[in-house]
Amino acid sequence: MVAQDQPMEKSSILTPFNVITSIILFVGVILMFLRFTRGIGAVTNLDNNNPWGLWIGFDLLCGVALAAGGYVTSSACYVFGLKRFHSAVRPAILTAFLGYALVVFALNFDVGRPWKLPYPIFVSQGTSSLLFEVGLCVFLYLTVLFVEATPAAFEWLGFKKLRTWVVRLTLVLTIFGVVLSTLHQSSLGALFMIVPSKLHPLWYSGYLHVYFFISSIFAGMSMVIFEGSMAHRWLHDKMDATHLAQSDGVVLGFGKAASFMMMGYVGIKIIGIAVDNNWHYLSTGWGAWFLLELIGFVLFPAILYGMGAREKNLTFIRIASLWTVLGIILNRLNISVIAFNWQLPSDLRYVPSFMEVGTTIFIITLGVVVYKFIVTRMPILYEHPDYKEEH
Repeated sequence: MVAQDQPMEKSSILTPFNVITSIILFVGVILMFLRFTRGIGAVTNLDNNNPWGLWIGFDLLCGVALAAGGYVTSSACYVFGLKRFHSAVRPAILTAFLGYALVVFALNFDVGRPWKLPYPIFVSQGTSSLLFEVGLCVFLYLTVLFVEATPAAFEWLGFKKLRTWVVRLTLVLTIFGVVLSTLHQSSLGALFMIVPSKLHPLWYSGYLHVYFFISSIFAGMSMVIFEGSMAHRWLHDKMDATHLAQSDGVVLGFGKAASFMMMGYVGIKIIGIAVDNNWHYLSTGWGAWFLLELIGFVLFPAILYGMGAREKNLTFIRIASLWTVLGIILNRLNISVIAFNWQLPSDLRYVPSFMEVGTTIFIITLGVVVYKFIVTRMPILYEHPDYKEEH
C-alpha cells in the first residue's frame, strides 16, 4: 500500500526542485507576456526563409513523437492482451496527455493569430490540407487521451459511476487512439515532402511518413522506460507493490521490442538511401552528420537495448532509452531546423533566439510540474484500494 501523505513542513517548500522550477516559470511568464504583447517577431529569429523554428521543430514534432507512449502502451495492454504492461498504462497515458496538451499550448506561441487556432476544425475546414488532417487528429486524440486519463481522477474524487462508464470504453478508446496516432504521426513526416528543394536529400524521402510513424513507436517505448526510471528515482514512495513488481518486466519487454523496431528502422533508412541513390552525399560533411544520427543515436542504442534484454540488464536498457529519446530529438530537429534550408548561406540560416529557447524550457518545466502535481495526488503509480478487484 502506498504511503499516506504526511503534513508538509514549512522547510520542505524551499527544495532545489521548487526553487529552480519557480525561477523558470517566472521567467517563462515574462517571455510569454513579451510574445503576446510585442508580437512573434520581437522574441524569435524567424523570417520568410525560416517560418518554422524551434517551437515547431522541438515543441511540436519532438513533443508528438515522445508522447507516442500512450498509444503504444495502451495497445500493447488492451489490444494485444499483454497484461504485464498494465501498471505502465496510466503513467504513459498521463505523459501522452500532457505532451499533446503542451503541444497545443506551444502552438499558441508560434501561430500569428492564436485565437484562430480552432478555425480549421470548427469554422473553415481545409480538407485537402495535411495540416488540417494533423490538426483534426491531434484535437481528437487529445480528447481521447483526456477521457482515458479521467478514471484516475474519478477514483480520486470518488465518482464511481462515471469511472465505471469510462472504463467500459477502454478498448474502443484504445483502438480509436491507435488509428488517430497512425494518421497524424505519419502526416507530420508527410508535411516535409512538399519541400524537396529545401530539405537535405539525406533526410528528404518519399518515405518520410513511414519513417516518422515507425520512429514514433520506439520513441514512445523509450519515453515510457525513461519516464518510469525517473518516477522510480523521485516518486518511489508513491508506488505500490504491484507497480514495483511489474516495472522490471515493462522495462525488459519494451527494451526488447524497441531493439527490433530500431533495427528495422535502420534497414528501411538504408533502403531509402539506395532508392534515391544518395550514396554520394555520405562522403560529405552532411553525410557524417547523418551517419552520426543513424549509427550513434539509432543503431547504437538498438544494440544496447538488445544486450540489455538478453542479459536482463536494466541499466543498459535505461541508458538506451535516454539515448533514443535524444536521438528522436536530433532527428526531428535535423528535419525541421538543422538540415532545412541547407543550401542557404550561413548568415541566412536560422538560429533560435534565447527567448525561443527559454520559452521551450518554460513549457517543458510546466509539464513536469503538472505531472508531479497529478501523480502525487491521484492513483497513477498505484492502484486505488477500492478498485483492486477490477484490474
